[in-house]
Parts: sequence; C-alpha cells; structure tokens
Amino acid sequence: MPCEGCAERDNGSTDATMGFLLLGFSELLRLRALLFLVFLSVHLATLAGNVVIFLAVLMEPSRPPMLLFLCQLSAIEFCYTLVIVPKALLSLSADGSTISFAGCAAQMHLFVALGGAECFLLAAMSYDRYVAICQPLHYVVVMSEGLCLKLAGASCLGGFAVALGLTVAVFRLPFCQSHRINHFFCDIPAVLHLACTQNYLPELPLLAACVLLLLLPFLLILTSYACIATALLRVRSTLGRGKAFCTCCSHLAITFLHYGCATFMYIRPKSSYSPTRDKMVSLVYTNVTPLLYPLIYSLRNKEIRGVLRKMLMRRRIAKCN
Repeated sequence: MPCEGCAERDNGSTDATMGFLLLGFSELLRLRALLFLVFLSVHLATLAGNVVIFLAVLMEPSRPPMLLFLCQLSAIEFCYTLVIVPKALLSLSADGSTISFAGCAAQMHLFVALGGAECFLLAAMSYDRYVAICQPLHYVVVMSEGLCLKLAGASCLGGFAVALGLTVAVFRLPFCQSHRINHFFCDIPAVLHLACTQNYLPELPLLAACVLLLLLPFLLILTSYACIATALLRVRSTLGRGKAFCTCCSHLAITFLHYGCATFMYIRPKSSYSPTRDKMVSLVYTNVTPLLYPLIYSLRNKEIRGVLRKMLMRRRIAKCN
C-alpha cells in the first residue's frame, strides 16, 4: 500500500538524482572531536592488526588450512572496515555527509557481501575444526589446499551474490520520505526506514538474506560443533579434551561476536527500528569487533602465534645483518 507522499515519485522525480544525507553523530556536537580521535585510532589499529596477520601468513612457506582461512578472514575485515569507517569519520568532521544513491547502494552491497562472506567462511572454518578433531588421521587428505581454496572462493561468491540480490531489492523501493539517513553509513534497517511502504513486503528480501547468510551457516557451525562435542565426550583424557577445546576457542569467540551483533541488528521487524540504539550497536560491530579479531587470533591460535614469532625473528635477523 503506497503512502501519501509517493506523489513525488509518481511525478517523475527519481531517487537516483537526490542521494542521501548521512546524519552520523550530528546530535553529539560536544563529543564529535573525541569520537573522531577514538574512531581513527581504533580504525588504524584494526587495519594494522589485520595487515600484520595477512602478511605474516603470506610469508609462511607452509600454510595449513586454518592459516589460509585466517588470512582470508583478515583480508575481509580489512576491506570491511574500509567500506564503513572512512565515511563515518567524515560525518564526524562535519554536520553529516552526503552520499549519492549509487554510492549508498555500493556501500550497502559491499558491507553485506563482506559480512556474508565472513559468515560462510566461519562455517568453513568450523568444518576444518570438525575434520581436525573427529577425523585427525584423514585431515591432510580431506582438507587439501584445493578444497580450502574452493571453500574460500565459494564463501566470497555466496556473500556477494546474496548481497547483490538484497541491494537491488532494497534500492528498487520508493524513497518518498526524507532522504536523511539517521546513521553513519547506509545500513539496511536505516535505509528501509525511509521507504514509503506500509506493508511487510520490503522486509522479505532482508528475511531471505538473513536465512542464507546467517541461519544456514550458523546451522552448519552448530552441526560441526555438535559432532565435535560428541567426539570429545568419548575422549577419556582431560588433557586431550582441553587441547581439542583450545583449538576451537578463537573460532567460537569470533563466531559469537559476529553472529550476536548480526542477529540483533537484522533479525527483527522494521517497526522495532531505533536510530540511536542501532547506531550504538553498529559502532560495536564496525569498530570494536574488527579490532578484537586480530587480538583473538594472536592470543588464542597457536599457529598464528608461531607465524608471528617467525616474522619477528626474520625482522631481527634482517636488522642484525
């Protein structure tokens, strides 16, 4: 059922020529300078952490499957922050920032695609942990480099395909209300809130995307860890259980962080949209969690710790020479 304001659209004006105004944190005038410095520091630290892990893995001559997946995860997080944070910093330096219709669509598409690719990649990593714990004798054969590359490629292709369908569905809607987005980037709920439709049809593509990008990979992860838990119950040695569990800790921590924020933000009706609350939650999953990921890798994953030690040793040797 179209709204009364849709006459603007019917008269021939196109949304593509109007663009959007990202309000950002315009209501926090006194805190904008502080927020800018904090976000910039976190952004630079996040980029540096992911670059270090990415380069450390690339410099390693022998890369087991988990290192390949972590390398791709670091690359995804690097691109993810570049898609969101620079525009957010720009909005903090002024009273909001403008973004074109095409630019907003591109930002949403890349944001959803990279987030979706991470969901699929986390499912692939859970399968890797399943094979390592439940089928250790066949691990090298099953998790071959060819299979890892196929899983990595499928994760990216799946994320970008679903994101493209969702973005096209969202930006085909009539935006006949205000084009002021009360957010610091073109997030899906914030853009859907501007659509002048009074039914639930615009939410169906988002629901389908949530099923494909969130629910399906999460069910695969749950299945993998259910098999892992069953296998660990058969292990009599407490030390053996502890070692097996430690190999899953970093992956579990990242999974809970990623799916927790995504579930809260996107698996809910449009009527529950709250700009202030959503912006605060978005700050967490676009700034805080990407910073935590490299820390979790380096502290909880022995393979990454080993690679980082080797890289530091190479640098020391190079300086001595």
